[in-house]
Amino acid sequence: MGTLKEVIIYTDGACSGNPGPGGWGAILRYKETEREISGGEADTTNNRMELTGVISALKMLKEPCKVTLYSDSRYIIDGINNGWAKKWRANGWMRNKREPALNPELWQELLDLLEVHQVEFIWVKGHASNPYNNRCDALAVSESKKYSE
Repeated sequence: MGTLKEVIIYTDGACSGNPGPGGWGAILRYKETEREISGGEADTTNNRMELTGVISALKMLKEPCKVTLYSDSRYIIDGINNGWAKKWRANGWMRNKREPALNPELWQELLDLLEVHQVEFIWVKGHASNPYNNRCDALAVSESKKYSE
């Protein structure tokens, strides 16, 4: 196997009400090429949209890649970087003895994708000076508005 392609991904999720109408947006960058993708749901949560944005972006990759993924979601970043998602899965999708982990099917899908791609998750401050994060937020909000009108 040769050298993996290096891809940069930015993602964001948004929800009007929590739960409520929501959307997600992502930007994939490879060399000089950029691609924007987005989607939404009529009745969802912010965390589901954050996860869906990450999953949807990774599913766009046609072969195993080395990915640097930027998100303003502590839920995503900490869930992966602190090992929470793997721990929840090992515990039958329980956060602790009494509380089930939320969104287990999405976390499972993300963990499966992480078996294919080498992904480094990096937190960025939301609604700040990162133009890619701001664009993802605009995509996500625009998608959420399609369901709230």
